[in-house]
Amino acid sequence: MTDKKIIAVVGATGQQGGGLARAILDDPAGRFALRAITRRPDSDAAKALAARGAEVVAADLDDEASLTKALQGAYGAFFVTAYWEYSSVEREQAQARAMAAAAKTAGLEHVIWSTLPDTRKHIPLDDDRVPTLFGTYKVPHFDSKGEADAFFIEAGVPTTFLSTTFYFDAFIEFFRPAPDEDGVLAINLPMGDRKLPGIASEDIGRTALGIFERGTDLVGQTINISGENLTGEEYAAAFSKELGETVVYRPMTLDATRALPYPGTDDLANMFFFYAEHEDAFAGVRDPAEVRKLNPRLKDFATWLAANHDKFTS
Repeated sequence: MTDKKIIAVVGATGQQGGGLARAILDDPAGRFALRAITRRPDSDAAKALAARGAEVVAADLDDEASLTKALQGAYGAFFVTAYWEYSSVEREQAQARAMAAAAKTAGLEHVIWSTLPDTRKHIPLDDDRVPTLFGTYKVPHFDSKGEADAFFIEAGVPTTFLSTTFYFDAFIEFFRPAPDEDGVLAINLPMGDRKLPGIASEDIGRTALGIFERGTDLVGQTINISGENLTGEEYAAAFSKELGETVVYRPMTLDATRALPYPGTDDLANMFFFYAEHEDAFAGVRDPAEVRKLNPRLKDFATWLAANHDKFTS
């Protein structure tokens, strides 16, 4: 047992939850105890957290009873879903409802819900510049989470809404510089000349820790996060400086985005449309200077890129 306040972290072996788990364990002040909630407590990642002193508890987001049991005795919780594992709004929202209900039953004092804006507030369903998906959504993996914000409010759970953004890490796997037809390294994004807010995935968890450290001051608020808001040209310039060779920005079309060889590209193309067409509503509400007040270690893109240099040169 511990006399520290326990933070239960869903997805503690994933990107967002993992960032928070490590932030709690690395905190020199040791203000909180970590309860890592995972479907696979026998995984190497879960065992590594346990070896560092985390309490590892098994629970399934599809099973409200297991979540309620896993949250007992905790002060707070970080909740995140894994939409891209199943690409189902219905399942994501069922999991969000289960987390909200479990948090209420367990009497948590502070919850952070990792969310995204509902783009339908800006892109009406009859806007035919981008297709409506699943009959009801423009950007399903955004709209679903934005819609689910209400579940926590309706359940009476004291919640801070942490609105995330594009991961810098996506440049490693999906948008890495590659030679164009002229042999010049290029990055391709469907952003035109608009700003794309990005963040190191690790910084999402670190910012969540900063929110918990503030106590319940931020309950009921939406914290919009970003490490830096850059245009495609500015991302390319940062790559050029770090890699020591010219990297150019080649804007891609939404049709080309939809043709990319991985699942969910209609959703992603609509997401980039939202980023670009509604820059004020998305990038405009994300101020890294404000985020840095919660997370003094927040990385801008150049800092993140320097730390990941080898991943672009190997």
